[in-house]
Order: sequence, then structure tokens, then C-alpha cells
Amino acid sequence: MSICLRRREFIAGLGGAAAWPITARAQQRDRVRRIGYLDSGSADDPETQTLRTAFVQGLQQLGWTVGRNARFEERYVSGNRDLFRKYAEELVAQMPDVITARGGGAVGPLQQATPTIPIVFAGVVDPVGGGFVRSLARPGGNTTGFLQFEYGVAGKWPELLKQIAPAVTRVAALRDPSFFGSGGQLGAVQAVAPFFGMEITPIDVRTVGEMERAIAEFARESNSGLIVLGTTLANINRDAIIALAAQHRLPAVYFRRRFVTGGGLISYGPDPIDQVSGAAGYVDRILRGEKPADLPVQAPTKYELVVNIKTAKALGLNIPATVYARATEVIE
Repeated sequence: MSICLRRREFIAGLGGAAAWPITARAQQRDRVRRIGYLDSGSADDPETQTLRTAFVQGLQQLGWTVGRNARFEERYVSGNRDLFRKYAEELVAQMPDVITARGGGAVGPLQQATPTIPIVFAGVVDPVGGGFVRSLARPGGNTTGFLQFEYGVAGKWPELLKQIAPAVTRVAALRDPSFFGSGGQLGAVQAVAPFFGMEITPIDVRTVGEMERAIAEFARESNSGLIVLGTTLANINRDAIIALAAQHRLPAVYFRRRFVTGGGLISYGPDPIDQVSGAAGYVDRILRGEKPADLPVQAPTKYELVVNIKTAKALGLNIPATVYARATEVIE
């Protein structure tokens, strides 16, 4: 009798042990997880908030609801690059389970602040060149994410400029020489420019004052145009660049939609909402146990061509039917 009893107790114990992992997994899903978010933009900027909302919605669709099983710690640099380090250290001090970095300027300070907390970036031009990951296929370390764009995309910018402003033969490529992704973009632009009868002149700037002087000097000659390379400097000084292009009547191609909605002529680049949605997916996978080192860095899958008709008219340009046909958005 006692043997049978012990046998029943043993079997019951086995049943409890088998059920424990299921219960533990359920508790793992339900416990509150901390998610850090470091953004190079401003908290009151409409596009920044649109992207933040898309990220949070992406998490919610994957089962992570802020206030229930997720806690959201966010910081916004508002264009002040000196704040990246401060905010990175503040987020790391919160001991989050994972941190999302939007923009290349956020990744380095976060990596310096923590070698262990997983980091998922959205919108970095060259994470290998920047030393953030070992390779795109095998990132290694604690960091992975989504490219802003591949360098080949920059080769589209001279083509678009020629289509929308056929008279342009001289093009200034505005770049920040301290930004690790500038060289690859410039190389792609220079490689295709001769096919469109264009001569590319790199303009290296680090301040708005340098930018004003360099663009004014370049625009003195006729048939001039402008290509704005994708850099943190350009994002921070977006309004100033748009105003300078208008002041000197330079047809300009940009790398992001927000330049065109702000009065720029034309842009071709990835859909940033697609990038933050992808980042939410990687955050979910990390929270469920996967390692950043095993998640490959991914290139954008959605691109958008945006044209501002009002700006084109102010410059005396006609939008070709071929550009209209390809445009994902036309601003009137």
C-alpha cells in the first residue's frame, strides 16, 4: 500500500514537473519587460511621434502592451548630438531588457554605455563601417537592426535630378566628413554622375555657417544643382538646407520624405515606418529569447519617391510624366 502510494506521489510529481515549464513560460510572457527608446529627433516633431507610434503599435500587435506587460523608457535628443551620451547612460541605468536606437548617432553612445543589453537600431547607413556590427549577416555582440538604405540607392539621386532638372550639369554633394556613411554615398553618386552629364563637387560642412558659405559660393555658376547625402547633420539642419536651396534656386534631391514635405523639391529613400516596424519585430524576438548576434541586419524593403509641385513651379521646372508615374506621393 505504501509502495503504491509512493508510486502515485512520484507520478503526480512528474506531472507537476512537466507542467512547470508551461507555467514558467506564461509568467515569462506576462511579467513587465522594460524597453528603452533613444531617438535622434524631437519629442514634439510630428514625424518623430508618427514613428514612435508606429513602433509602439508594432509591439502591441506582437503582444507587448505598454502599461500591461511592457514599460517604455524614452529619450529624445532633439538634434543636440551632445545629449546622445547622457541619454544613453540614463537609459542603461534603467536596466531595460532591450533598447531601440533610431538614427546612427544613437548607436555608438549606447554601445559605449553597455556591452550586454541588446540594442536594436532603425535607420543606420553603414553599421559595419561604423563599427557597430561585425557583418550584416552575423552582427555579433549585442547589436543588430535595420539599415537606413544601401549605398546603391544614392546612385538614383543624380538620375532623378537630371530627369527633373535636365539643364543641371554641376552638382554639389552636401556631406558631413565626420559621418562614417558619407564616403559610400558619395562614391555611389560619383559612379553614375558621368552617365547623366554631371560633375559632382563634394562640399564638406560641419556647421550651418560653413554650409551657407559653401552653397552660396557654388551657386554662383549656372546649371547648378544639389544632392543632400544622408547624414545626421542634414537631418538636424533640414530647415536651413531647404531654405538655402530655395534662396539660391538650386534644384535639390534629398534622401528623406520629410525634406520634401518641408518645402524641398524631390526625395527618394526608404519608408521609415517600415524600419521602425521591423525594429519592433526584432525587439519582440529578443524579448522572447533570441540573441541580437543571431539576427541579421536587414535592408529596407519599401522605398518612396516624393515630389513637391509647388517647389518645382517656383524653380520653373516641369515634372516629367515618368517621375509622376513613379511617385508614391505628390505634394501640391
